[in-house]
Amino acid sequence: MNNAADLRQQKCQPQTRALNAEEIAQRLQAVAEWRLQDGKIVREYAFKNYYATLAFVNAIAYVIHAEDHHPELVITYKHCVVSYNTHSVNEGKGGLSDNDFICAAKLDAIFEYGTLS
Repeated sequence: MNNAADLRQQKCQPQTRALNAEEIAQRLQAVAEWRLQDGKIVREYAFKNYYATLAFVNAIAYVIHAEDHHPELVITYKHCVVSYNTHSVNEGKGGLSDNDFICAAKLDAIFEYGTLS
């Protein structure tokens, strides 16, 4: 999983092991618009209006459901902030897993190839 295209080809799987700092840094290179914040990966998507923001949220809902990996969403008039982490890793203490980066890459593809921005 060296780039976003590789990540988009993956399917989320049950995870129990959290990624270490080196693995996180490597995967962040593949999803360059995402940043590490408070133990989560976070990206803010910007849109021209509320309709476009909600259209994006509706578009990503399919991926979120299909992957069974649900982010935290903060939706405002022209922005959607997405935060991912995995609660099941690190003996239930949480952390980041491959699933977070797989979903980040898939959401980026929806944003980049859609006409919503």
